[in-house]
Amino acid sequence: MRLATLEDLLSIKDEGLKTLYPEKTKIVVGTSTCGLATGAAKVLEALTKEAQTQGMDLVIAETACIGFCQREPIVQVLEPGKSKIVYQEMTPTKAVELIAALKNGMIKKEWALCRIEEDYLIENKTRRYSVERVKEEAEDICLYQELDFYSKQLKVALRNCGFIDAESIAEYIAKGGYFSLFKVLHEMTPKEVIEELKRSGLRGRGGAGFPTGRKWELCRQAKGAVKYVICNADEGDPGAYMDRSVLEGDPHSVLEGMLIGGYAIGAHEGYIYVRNEYPLAIRKIRKAIEQAEEYGLLGKSILDSGFDFTLKINRGGGAFVCGEETALIASLEGKRGTPRHRPPYPAVSGLWGQPTNINNVETWANVPLIISNGADWYAGIGTEGSKGTKVFSLVGKVNNTGLVEVPMGILLRDIVFNIGGGIPGGKRFKAVQTGGPSGGCIPEQYLDSPVDFDELTKLGSMMGSGGMIVMDEGTCMVDIANYFLSFLEGESCGKCVSCREGIKRMREILTDITEGRGREEDIELLQEVATILQEGSLCALGTTTANPILTTMRHFGDEYEAHIKDKKCPAGVCTKLIHYYIDSEKCEGCLRCLRACPEQAVSGEKRKPHVIDQSKCIKCGACTEVCKFEAILKE
Repeated sequence: MRLATLEDLLSIKDEGLKTLYPEKTKIVVGTSTCGLATGAAKVLEALTKEAQTQGMDLVIAETACIGFCQREPIVQVLEPGKSKIVYQEMTPTKAVELIAALKNGMIKKEWALCRIEEDYLIENKTRRYSVERVKEEAEDICLYQELDFYSKQLKVALRNCGFIDAESIAEYIAKGGYFSLFKVLHEMTPKEVIEELKRSGLRGRGGAGFPTGRKWELCRQAKGAVKYVICNADEGDPGAYMDRSVLEGDPHSVLEGMLIGGYAIGAHEGYIYVRNEYPLAIRKIRKAIEQAEEYGLLGKSILDSGFDFTLKINRGGGAFVCGEETALIASLEGKRGTPRHRPPYPAVSGLWGQPTNINNVETWANVPLIISNGADWYAGIGTEGSKGTKVFSLVGKVNNTGLVEVPMGILLRDIVFNIGGGIPGGKRFKAVQTGGPSGGCIPEQYLDSPVDFDELTKLGSMMGSGGMIVMDEGTCMVDIANYFLSFLEGESCGKCVSCREGIKRMREILTDITEGRGREEDIELLQEVATILQEGSLCALGTTTANPILTTMRHFGDEYEAHIKDKKCPAGVCTKLIHYYIDSEKCEGCLRCLRACPEQAVSGEKRKPHVIDQSKCIKCGACTEVCKFEAILKE
């Protein structure tokens, strides 16, 4: 069916509403990458099979990540006229029991994560699920918006993730999708669209934070026979999966954003550059493009407006440096993905020398909501210089890992301790790194700092694409700096001598420090090389590489001193600087450590104190794991 009028869109919206809120019980399984990794496919299979066995007429569907990756697999149950119940950590066995409970009109309260009584729509409205009084047995199940993990979040880019079937264009339209595109094509001029984006204050979510509306304006004003728009989905930060989750959960939001951007800029061709390591995301995007073409939302005279636009997928090889826009463009052109000098910027001379606008996945996903709800609505969220929300992948030493979207300006403490639930095992918070491998490490004294573009930069870190790694007292900050340098060394394209040789030299110095060969002059040398990298590198990979080193030296200088002067690792992580020994007064001679040692470094007779041969010990810690008497000490 080719859509042409507003009535056509409304007709598809009605179809989507029927599948979103059917007249019979609906079970939805989260089958994005995090769900599948924890067994969601088997849960889905068990639910389907058991429903058939019990002869129950149910709707069983799939959705994407609802954000709380720590609690996957997640299953949502919506019975007509009742609150939606969200179940956590499901298994095939639990799935069978859940079907039995539904057949008997019961709720498995002990597995419930929360209940949802309203659904948020793109038009800044809500839809109530519960039209009847909540059953008494569900009243003490926490509401979605009251759960610590979600209470401080505000879903904008992630508005549909975990709530619609990503492969259903009808459900996307039912949640308000493509109505912003219709408004733009029939009611707004390209200049008006750009002005709306400028007034909203949206800044690029890929790292640099350049004002999106201004970027579009520069590209529209540039002279060129052809213009292009590109979606940068080359997400390569360790532990980051924001873009992947949006593409898996709501690909049409990205398509609609790119269509609006193409119209505003004057482009008729677009590319989604996504890394090949994201097979599920690629499948979802491809399906979305096919559906959009079938419904006339891509191709010739979209929505009978005369505007033409086509979209293609380009699969990248996984080079981290191709997240930089000029390197990405080179890769798209079939060349080696390396950055080039700027200016000219891609907005003036980009893909095949033509004006090109590049934004990342999250930026594009924000656009339809800004058009729908208005620039003033969006500008009312966040801080003076950083409007709207930001998606972070919260990982590391934190109780609640997952994907979170928060208003700009939220305190770091709120993310780590309220949303994240604090540090596991009662350990002490040590630092949080934002901005990916070339971001900075922020210590405890800055936990009450607001999270936005400018404040993070002041702390020596950056927003980046949204990676956020939490570290506890057991983390060695010298070792962590060395880890990120090792990653960046392997990902540097090698074009700049300062970057190619500078990263290698800094990594060698850090390795010496962690292995007990550090010298006092190494600190000054690291600072000198960092300055060379910042001033002599072409792209952000090189200019920001020094961040993890400079911030750890600034905030954790005592650890560097301990490694260099005392030849000790305070965190007990650097294996060359630690050794294990057995306390003879505590050792009971049980032989457990002797049997566990892979190098036969432990010796001793039964019921007599054992000893560790330091020349054989590889410091694996296997002995400490089996000792029941706390007789093995690490120094």
